[in-house]
Amino acid sequence: MIVNVWDDWNSNSKTNFITAVVITGGASGIGAEAARLFTEHGARVVITDVKDELGRNVAVSIGEDKVSYVHCDVRKETEVESAVKFAVEKHGRIDVIFSNAGVPEPLLDIRDLNLEAFDRVMAVNVRGAAAFIKHVARAMVEKKTRGSIVCTTSVASVIAGTVVPHGYTASKHALVGLIRSAAGDLGKHGIRVNGVAPFGVATPLVCEGYKIKMEASELEEIFSETANLKGIVLKARHVAEAALFLASDDSAYVSGHNLLVDGGFSVVKN
Repeated sequence: MIVNVWDDWNSNSKTNFITAVVITGGASGIGAEAARLFTEHGARVVITDVKDELGRNVAVSIGEDKVSYVHCDVRKETEVESAVKFAVEKHGRIDVIFSNAGVPEPLLDIRDLNLEAFDRVMAVNVRGAAAFIKHVARAMVEKKTRGSIVCTTSVASVIAGTVVPHGYTASKHALVGLIRSAAGDLGKHGIRVNGVAPFGVATPLVCEGYKIKMEASELEEIFSETANLKGIVLKARHVAEAALFLASDDSAYVSGHNLLVDGGFSVVKN
């Protein structure tokens, strides 16, 4: 359960305290599951995305008293700043940011690398995360909130090969570097920064990323065949649970860590 005991001024009123969470890429997949899970643990959530109809539907399905939706293209710093400002004005502060927005790209030989697609992946997966870390960190420091910043990385952040696109792999390696750098900078403010690195999850975005249209169940079969850990299929909920752990006081002294949720895949494939 999320019970924020980081802030001294709130130490005598934990029972009535509502943790304020921002989740990017919250309109579907891991982000939507995280919104559901965090609210189940008492949080009030602001989700951001560029898919407005889906984002508003998630908010309505969970309850608009618990979840608010804000349009935000993470590539545009002004929109990031506005989303952070909205969350602070609505909830008085931000305790947790789950920077989850990300995009895939076509799987191509490096000799055929599409640099426009590469630039888009880097802009969303790295620059977008950097923008949110920047503005959320400002809000946390200003409010003296000793909060938690969590970013969705990937098993591709620790391995490389021919099964994951080059730009995506590069972006996730870069994101881990950003997480570690930010953890080193923000530690003096009591702010923790971590990553959660899942194996393949058949989210709508991943399904759309494949050239041949594929149902989630079909993609899950492919992932399960290559997975190290058998007998369980990785779902968005599992990743959301790992993010919840990193956001909560259960990981109060964990920072600069990239938590692998890959069933040991990177251990045996590295």
